[in-house]
Amino acid sequence: MKRFATLLSAAAILAALAQPAGAETKLRISLQLPLKSHLGQNLLVFKDEVESASRGDLVVEIYDSAQLYKDKEVPQAVGTGQIEMGVASLTRYVGDIPAVDVFYMPFLFNTEDLVRKATAPGSPVRQPIDEAILGTGGRVLWWQAYGANVLLSKGTPIKTPADMKSKKARVYSKALGTWVETLGGAPTIVSGSEQYIAYQRGTVDIGMTGVSGVKSRKLWDVMDTITATNNADIEFIVVVNDKFWQGLNDGQRAIITGAARKAEIAVRDAVAGIETEAFEIAKKNGMTVYRPNAVEVDLWRSASQPVIDQWLGNSGALGKQVYEAALSLRM
Repeated sequence: MKRFATLLSAAAILAALAQPAGAETKLRISLQLPLKSHLGQNLLVFKDEVESASRGDLVVEIYDSAQLYKDKEVPQAVGTGQIEMGVASLTRYVGDIPAVDVFYMPFLFNTEDLVRKATAPGSPVRQPIDEAILGTGGRVLWWQAYGANVLLSKGTPIKTPADMKSKKARVYSKALGTWVETLGGAPTIVSGSEQYIAYQRGTVDIGMTGVSGVKSRKLWDVMDTITATNNADIEFIVVVNDKFWQGLNDGQRAIITGAARKAEIAVRDAVAGIETEAFEIAKKNGMTVYRPNAVEVDLWRSASQPVIDQWLGNSGALGKQVYEAALSLRM
């Protein structure tokens, strides 16, 4: 059976290579981060693999640093076919699919092992989410690991929930906004590409991002302290317009699917090292890194429980399904 599947895949790829000369198909990808970021570099892995395997039949163009669309605009742009492909934070789908915020439930995915299990293709957490996103017109090709959430500040770390009180905090998901409100702070939605200016101008007191974002955006210029709360898992997804996808031939889809899987494995395997390096570079550039102790983490967990309770009440049957699936991964 496995040999038959391999032969079938090979035949599909050969069919793609048999297209008339000059009949190239273009895949434009919108990315909000700089190309030098690890998500940008991961797109280059995909681009090289697709163009090499298709021998020029498929051409990938990457538009980084939000040249075409901001992160929040990508789901609609891809879903309606304004662009073939795009990279978006998973939480940008929360308006249509509240269940995606399962990855932002405080401390639910607090180890690399749990994250890998939850984000694996076909997992009981990921599969229902991928299927729901297809309903928006975008088909998930692969998930891009971005790492754990950290807090940024000036002068002092955010050690406990009490340090969040009355502070304005940058958030990038509805769930994180609820989390900040629950802890007595004031959340403000700021896109990833606008973080630097928001911190520079003092629009917010506290920042949130993955530590790799500190490195790629040089946020040490505007913030000086990182608190490694690791309270949420940040995931990006690469989506393709489904009508465009259906218009491709079997060989093209086989090439793209293979390249996507290779890119997904590469970024998932690399993220731990990327985070370690980013922390070291941040420290070399003058930032202080604080890691909460066990007592402080317990304080965070206790104060954060109402966020999970509220989300479960608002995310419907799908939210309950993926939350229970997440808990089952701990058994």
